[in-house]
Amino acid sequence: MRVKGGTVTRRRHKKIIKAVKGQYGTRGRLFRRSNEAWLKSSWYAYRDRRTRRRDLRRLWITRINAACRLSGLTYSRFIYGLRQANVRLDRKILADMAVRDPDTLARLVEIARAAG
Repeated sequence: MRVKGGTVTRRRHKKIIKAVKGQYGTRGRLFRRSNEAWLKSSWYAYRDRRTRRRDLRRLWITRINAACRLSGLTYSRFIYGLRQANVRLDRKILADMAVRDPDTLARLVEIARAAG
């Protein structure tokens, strides 16, 4: 007696096709093309989650550097001074201060200058 796997296969195919719904042309209709699209898009999503963290860190550093230079201090000297003063703030918070609260960041620059 042989086992027919039609329902299981259909369920698996439908799951993939539903995941790529909205893709252009056959990528959203035919299983094989849908599966290729899904594999590729999943890999891009995985890779770009890491790339986004890298890009955001670069953006934060750029913002902090610009704000520090207005107060006459470079980014590297600023970070070094904060370390010496034992001020533990991450770059995300410092960049947010640079945009929203420049006065507080200017005070931090003075602390870093005194410590470094």
